[in-house]
Amino acid sequence: MTPRRALLALPALWPALQPAPTAAQPAAPAWPQRPVRLVVPYAAGGGTDILARALAEALRPALPHPVVVENRAGAAGVIGTEMVVRAEPDGHTLLMVVSTHVMNRHVMAQLPFDPIRDVTPIAMLTRNTMVLAASTAFPFTDLRGMAAYARANPARLSTGSTEALSSFLGQELARRLGIEVPDVQYRSGGQLMNDIVAGHLPMGWTSTASAMPHMGTGRVRVLAVSTAGRTPFFPDVPSAQEQGVAEFDLAGWVALYGPPRMAEPLAARIREAVAAAFRDETLRQRLASLGIEPDLRDGAGLLAAMQREDRLWAAAAAAGHIQRQQ
Repeated sequence: MTPRRALLALPALWPALQPAPTAAQPAAPAWPQRPVRLVVPYAAGGGTDILARALAEALRPALPHPVVVENRAGAAGVIGTEMVVRAEPDGHTLLMVVSTHVMNRHVMAQLPFDPIRDVTPIAMLTRNTMVLAASTAFPFTDLRGMAAYARANPARLSTGSTEALSSFLGQELARRLGIEVPDVQYRSGGQLMNDIVAGHLPMGWTSTASAMPHMGTGRVRVLAVSTAGRTPFFPDVPSAQEQGVAEFDLAGWVALYGPPRMAEPLAARIREAVAAAFRDETLRQRLASLGIEPDLRDGAGLLAAMQREDRLWAAAAAAGHIQRQQ
């Protein structure tokens, strides 16, 4: 399999979260002993921020102290992540980040931390099917129409992104369609969608969670989804593959991390609380209404996913399909 084929054939799922072994385990520490900071390294209003606030609310009844979401946006998630990397591994500073946490190693000029070694994987939380949202101020309604418009109107189209994955999707799709569509970077999916609604941005790849709150405005349409099959949140929208873009199949994910060197019993205690929240029907219904697809995995499963994607992005970089920033 060529690097590009491997990259665009990422599996949608990794092994599901499994119960802890029945062998004797160290006693879980008392946690939390004070309010917990959940750092989201993106601006408020995007899909990750929405998930973080929903999870914090769901955890509140079961914990003696609240989980407080703190947005620390900047540098594609690096600024907020670095703050967590340098925090004490006592469970009171956590990180919720998207899968480009791993990809950043291959697209950023330099990172002040190692995205795999310098965090403690706690749990994968959700799968992020990406959608190509477009402003209804533009006349196209599908990929074929978008490509035709781009050819007939040079320099009129641009595509928004919030991090390396959505930027890659936009540029890879343009490359496959034989068009040029400049990338416009945003700090969050919420800001990107606001500009699409206002007609300032023609289109952009974002998560279902970022797109769904704006669908009732009548100013947004979804042109395609990034995975091979359709998403239940937009069942009438065909995938890019269905519209003739062969082997286009890529999804992101959102995961929960702690600082490096966090003790496994503590990570397990946090994971247990998160898993209990995800089993709550109220949270499940809320996530469904927000366009968020739960996909809970344990720390080992998350680490395996990170390592596998690291290899795939390295292959994509070697093939020239992604470029390192200068």
